[in-house]
Amino acid sequence: MSPAEEEKSLPLPERWPRASKFALSACAAAVAELVTFPLDLTKTRLQVQGEAAVHRNGAAAAGQAVAYRGMLRTAAGIVQEEGVRKLWQGATPAVYRHIVYSGVRMVVYEHLRDSVLGRSEDESFPFWKAVVGGMSAGAIGQFFASPTDLVKVQMQMEGKRKLEGKPLRFRGVHHAFMKILSEGGIRGLWAGWVPNVQRAALVNMGVSVAADSCCSGLVAAVLGTPADVVKTRIMNQPRDKQGRGLLYKSSTDCLIQTVQGEGFMSLYKGFIPTWMRMAPWSLVFWLTYEQIRRICGVSSF
Repeated sequence: MSPAEEEKSLPLPERWPRASKFALSACAAAVAELVTFPLDLTKTRLQVQGEAAVHRNGAAAAGQAVAYRGMLRTAAGIVQEEGVRKLWQGATPAVYRHIVYSGVRMVVYEHLRDSVLGRSEDESFPFWKAVVGGMSAGAIGQFFASPTDLVKVQMQMEGKRKLEGKPLRFRGVHHAFMKILSEGGIRGLWAGWVPNVQRAALVNMGVSVAADSCCSGLVAAVLGTPADVVKTRIMNQPRDKQGRGLLYKSSTDCLIQTVQGEGFMSLYKGFIPTWMRMAPWSLVFWLTYEQIRRICGVSSF
């Protein structure tokens, strides 16, 4: 049998190991995302609540009452005013995001661990290498997934816009991508990518530095929430015909305006659902991921 024939006879995971691992991690992440998505929606709504820049620019009436306060009241308000199904509004681009983000992140991390950074002679992976690998893999994965995150955030806010009497921006995921692309070009799809990449790197570092899942989730939420708030506001802000933000010039400007207008703790809006989501998301992801790898004949992570 020739080498080419031998290669064709191998199982798919052995012929295309990285592509297979990408697909498997993407499937596991999609399951985890759907299970925990209502917490992500609640977090996003909380992060834009009481936005000082909106009031200063006349986009909302001064002194307007905040629609929701706290995680439970936010979730209850969504169910009562928009319906239970709206707890999953924006879930489709969120799944797309994790297909890209988790797929790239896991493949890059394994490559860094096994080929670039390298294990120790006893096959252990030093702590500092785990931190560097986790942060690098998270940043790279998030950069490629940023356009899907942008669409997810904007679609998560559609229900709130409808309640405020504002016209809906999108008819669906495809329309959202095409509209953003037509208004802001390729660069418009990467609006907010800087704080988005920073958040991913910090969250992955937080997960790396703490072994216990609850503790790692807490550390990751503490480190990543401020960048997540800035990312959400940058992505959700209205834009002019050239795709330029009308509220914030940059992520730094958003950070300064948020702290000056709402106080330092405003950077932790949505912290509770962010933290509460991390442990079940990781649990569902890793259980699903390892089971899928085992069924497909791929070695354990």
